[in-house]
Amino acid sequence: MGFSLDFKVRDYECDLQGIVNNAVYQQYLEHARHEFLLSHDLSFAELTKLGVFIVVAKIEMNYRRSLRSGDEFTVSVAVSRPSKVRIVFDQEIYRGGEKILDAIVTTTAVNERNRPYFPKEFADLLDLTEA
Repeated sequence: MGFSLDFKVRDYECDLQGIVNNAVYQQYLEHARHEFLLSHDLSFAELTKLGVFIVVAKIEMNYRRSLRSGDEFTVSVAVSRPSKVRIVFDQEIYRGGEKILDAIVTTTAVNERNRPYFPKEFADLLDLTEA
C-alpha cells in the first residue's frame, strides 16, 4: 500500500449546496502531496529555498461522489516518472470503501531560467531511477 493521509471535512469547505466546493479537492490533494514528500524527508518549503521549484503542469480530476461537512476521508498518493522531466502523482480520495475522486497530477521542476528538469533530490529520496 502506498502513502495515505486522513482528513475530515470542515463546514467552511462546503458550498451553498452543502457539499465540498470543487476547488477544495485540489487543496486536499496538494496537502497530501506535501505530506507525502515530508514522509520522504523532502520539505516543499525547503526545496523552494534551495531553488527547486516544483510546479503543476496538468491536473486531471474525476469527481465521482460528493463529500459533506463532517465526512472523514482518506487521500492516497502514488508517484511515477513517465519522462525525464515529469513527476506524476496518482491520487485518490476515499470515504470508507467508496471512491470519491481520482486525480492525475503531472508536475515538473523548473530552474532559474524557467526550464523543466528533474531534481536529483527526487531521484535520491523517492527511489526513482534516472530515465
